Amino acid sequence: MSGRILHLLSQRPLLTGSGITLDALVTNATAAGWKQRVLVGVPGDRIPAGVGGLPGDAVACVTFKAVDGQAAGAAAVPDATDLDFALPGMSDVMPYASSRFSELAPAQLAAYRDAWREAIRKQLEDFSPDLVHAHHAWIVASLVKDVAPSLPVVMHAHGTCLRQMSLCPGLADSLRSSLARNERLLVLQQQQSGEYQRALGFAPGRVGVVGAGYDDGLFNLQGREPDPGPVLLYAGKLAAAKGLPQLLDAVEVLAARVPGLLLQVAGGGQGREADALRQRMKEMSPLVSFHGRLDQAELAALMRRAAVFVLPSFYEGLPLVLAEALACGCRLVATDLPGLREAMAARLGEALALLPAPAMKAVDTPREDALPAFVGALTDTLEAGLAAGALKTETLADSLASFSWKAVFERVQSVWIEASEAAGR
Repeated sequence: MSGRILHLLSQRPLLTGSGITLDALVTNATAAGWKQRVLVGVPGDRIPAGVGGLPGDAVACVTFKAVDGQAAGAAAVPDATDLDFALPGMSDVMPYASSRFSELAPAQLAAYRDAWREAIRKQLEDFSPDLVHAHHAWIVASLVKDVAPSLPVVMHAHGTCLRQMSLCPGLADSLRSSLARNERLLVLQQQQSGEYQRALGFAPGRVGVVGAGYDDGLFNLQGREPDPGPVLLYAGKLAAAKGLPQLLDAVEVLAARVPGLLLQVAGGGQGREADALRQRMKEMSPLVSFHGRLDQAELAALMRRAAVFVLPSFYEGLPLVLAEALACGCRLVATDLPGLREAMAARLGEALALLPAPAMKAVDTPREDALPAFVGALTDTLEAGLAAGALKTETLADSLASFSWKAVFERVQSVWIEASEAAGR
């Protein structure tokens, strides 16, 4: 079966995990014969040329105030901004300038809802989809049934909705009944299934676990540096919640133990927190080399020149970047978070070393008195990873098989078909 799908993403495509997921699903759905249209949120000067290989006229946008300049290769649309504030992010620290849902005024939230509701209505009229696939169980997903009560809606959660629910409890309460109207919810791993069932009142039969994938055409061993030396790599947002300050602490200690140590950092972020991290990394040069935000091909090339990839985060949904780094031959060090342990650890095997998570005082904020022990464990684990040598590459294929985008798409497509058939489409 194939039909017509309208994809919704309230963020910029390709720059976060949900944006990469959107791109991969669109690419695979095209190959499977589905007709598609995409509606995304972007700053007014960052209009995407396409998503997942779709032509530009198949990608529509809700536009927000431009706050960080003109993007190379992006088309500016004068006087086309729907909303006069920065694009809100599902994380409070995004890799680009953004607003926070918790800080939006009631009038801004009302304008946000109105703009998305009107944009969805227009796409439904122009495209007549058989089903809507909405990324994030949050405001945008709550609006579809306002416009088309009988149209099946599949929501695709990425973990960040749970975080926003804890940060914006009043807003979350206002959304639950609207989100409950949607037919199905997809999650990244089994633990999230239970959390979302409790948060949204969804019955188990309405929630499916689909995982996440990586692009094996980009992330692979081709051109792998056979002996990269003591090179560590972090890729992600410049944010305290990612454990980057503690990683820098650990590297300062480890440098005295490991001659020639180098930490490569790739990622972006806005605000004082990100600026402070950039300044600290600059002061740590040449021990730390900061590359800024990279595209997927550039990141893969950097991974092939690293011995150990490290993700000392305090909160994650399903950190796909670990599979990408492993596919490029890196050993892995990451915080022992519930979703990672359940969904990835057994499959990644001896390539992955898990750090005990520190005691937490909030969903992504550790207790200060727990950080010295965390930094000590991180330092020792990184040293052990560097000393362990190269991975046996013949074991990588088995470890990574379930993380292919084709496998993820097939799981998603089965839910599309079930939801469409149940709605009589």
